[in-house]
This record gives sequence, C-alpha cells and structure tokens, in this order.
Amino acid sequence: MDTYSLIAVVIAATAVIGYLNHLIDRLPTSVGIMFGATVLALSFMLLQNMGFPSLSSFTERIVAHIQFHNLLMNGLLGLLLFAGSMTIDFELLRSNLTTIATLASFSVITSTLLLGTAVYYLLPLFHVAMPFLYCLLFGALISPTDPIAVLASFKKIGAPKKLHVIVAGESLFNDGISIVIFITLYHLTLLNEPVTLQHISYLFFNQAIGGLLFGLLLGVTSNFLIRNTTVQIAALITIAIATSGYTLANTLGLSGPLAMVIAGIFIGNKNRKNSRDNKTNQTLTLIWELIDDILNAILFLLLGFELIIIHSNYSNILAGLTCIPLALAIRYITVAIPTYFLFTKKTRPKKLNATLTWGGLRGGLAVALALALPNSPFRNSILTMTFCIVAFAVIVQGMTIQRIFSTSTPDKKHTTS
Repeated sequence: MDTYSLIAVVIAATAVIGYLNHLIDRLPTSVGIMFGATVLALSFMLLQNMGFPSLSSFTERIVAHIQFHNLLMNGLLGLLLFAGSMTIDFELLRSNLTTIATLASFSVITSTLLLGTAVYYLLPLFHVAMPFLYCLLFGALISPTDPIAVLASFKKIGAPKKLHVIVAGESLFNDGISIVIFITLYHLTLLNEPVTLQHISYLFFNQAIGGLLFGLLLGVTSNFLIRNTTVQIAALITIAIATSGYTLANTLGLSGPLAMVIAGIFIGNKNRKNSRDNKTNQTLTLIWELIDDILNAILFLLLGFELIIIHSNYSNILAGLTCIPLALAIRYITVAIPTYFLFTKKTRPKKLNATLTWGGLRGGLAVALALALPNSPFRNSILTMTFCIVAFAVIVQGMTIQRIFSTSTPDKKHTTS
C-alpha cells in the first residue's frame, strides 16, 4: 500500500469511529476513538484465534507499516505540543513555576526509581524475569505524564485554571528530565557505555536549556513575522515553526518538544493579548484548535491499533494489569510529598493530589519510546506493561477525570473553547 492510500485509510477509520462515538457513546473524542480502535484490535485478534487470520494479518501489516514511533516523534509531536502550549496562560504558569519545576524533576526521578525497583521484585511473581536496568528503563519511559494525553483530556472538563496550569505545565516541561533519564539508562542498558556526570550534564544542558532558548527564539521570530499579516500567511508561518522548527531543533541536538512548548506559549499569549481587536489572531487560534483536534483523533486511533503488533503472553498481560494500580500509587506518593511542602492549607488547590494522580495521564509518548527499544527478550514485556498502563490512563482515567470536579464548587474555570 502506497503512502497516500495509507493516509487515506487512517483518516477514514478515524472519521468512522469518531462519528460512531458521537452517535452512540458521546465519550470525549480522544477517549472514544482510542476505545473504538482498541475494541477493533481485540476483535481482529479474536478472529485470528478463531481461524480467520487474513483480516488480522492485513491490519497488522498496515499498523506495522505506519511506524508509530517515527510518526509521533518525528512528525505529529511538534504540531501537537505547539497547539497545546498555545492554550497555556503565561502569568499562571509563572506564578506556579516552582511547583511545576519540582513535579517535572523530583517526581519523575523518584517515580522512575520507585517504579523500576517495584517492577523488578514484582515480575518474578508472574514468572517474568527482567534485569534491574531494564526495569528502570521501563520506569523512565512510563513515569513522565504525556502532554498530548493530558491536554486532550483536560481540554473541556472545566478544571480550575490553577489546577489546569499545574497539571498541563508539568506534563509539558517534564520532557527535559525524562529524556536525560531515558537516554542515560538506554546507554547503560543497551549500549553498555559508561555514563559520567559530565555526560549527563551535557545532555541536560543541550536538550533542556538549549531547547528552551531555541523555542524562545522561534517564538519571538514568529510573533514578529505574523504581526500585521494575513490569516493565511500567519497560519503558514506558525505551521512552519511547528514542523521545520521542531525538525531543526532535533537536528541540532536540542529538545524539539521543549522548543515547541516555549514557542507555543509565547505565540499563544501574544495572540490572546491582541485578540480583541485583531481578527487574524482570533482566526489563528481557531485554526490551531482544529489542527489539534484532528491530529489528536488520528493519534489516538493509531495508539489503539498498536495493540495488534504487541505479541503478549498471559504472564506479561497479568504483570501489565498489576502495574496499573502500582503506577497510580507511586504517582500519588511522588506528587503528594513535594506538594505537602509547596502549599499551605490556604494556598493548596482543591483536590490537588487527586487531580495530579488521576489526571497525570500516560499516553502515546510512552508507547513510542517502548517501540523504539531494539529487539530483546524483554521488549514484549515492556511493551505489554506500557500499553496496559496507557490504555487504562486514556480510556478509564480520561473518561472519569471530570468527576473529580463535578462534586466540588470550582474556582475560576479554564476552558479552551
């Protein structure tokens, strides 16, 4: 199947499942589409076991040809992070910067260590053996919250603005820490390279600090270019920033995700300041909301279908299901400890730890990192555990997160539409 036909099939499947979700369940779009894709994937696998392998094999070939890791990490991620970051209020972000920085660093590092250690001692109960460094590698890829999943889930739930900024801000900024942890463990585990403090510091400075500065440069340049221009040109410039700018950052060895976050926040806030009297800015916001919605729908469809290419066994599935409450418990511990010291009773937002735990979703980024691992005796175990946690996060947590706020009187709410 050629590339154009493949794109056409993916878009058609997304449209059909999205429409059926609108007619029948009316779940949040991203949740409904991933749920529908997962159900279809399970149905194809069931048909294969019943003696009808052709449909499942055909679907598996299509999914494998898409190369989810490359599509997300080298394509969709820049656009989605840029679109999501445009909705973040800079003043609220700045006033909660200490909290966000602590959660994006201390919580991720601590969660990686705790989850990796817990999994190391848990897996033998299911007759699955995995070296400690591989367990830490799993902890590193699953601990960070996924900005795409978080922003998609929080988009229209009516969360208080402060909570929205803390949860979304953490998910957007924990990339710098998580990338350094993942790359370091990757080198230790798979390349058998010695990792020094100097090397780790270089990685962090290059990826995180370099990405932040490059993103600021992109934001300032883009904002200068789109002033007093037409909607069409403004849209083209921002799309170029989110595609070419992202690619250039990665090529230079900088963090493309962090660059898109900073550029999106800068342009989005400048856009809102001028939106009352500037039709271009208002239209630009609508264009990026549409891009965000469409790409999210496609991403979550592909995420659900990734189940087809994960070859699991009974032991791996049981281990993956057990990892769901384990990951949630460790997430709660690693956010409750720092927030206890960061807030007083008067300044603490309502249901802060519950929101950070239940709303700190894992998503496509974790699956993409797991798929990037080379073939080894432990790859399928990591893939299975990762998919179990991600599927539960997107479908169950994403479907029920609004109930956290439905029983409380919210303060000033945040919506993006």
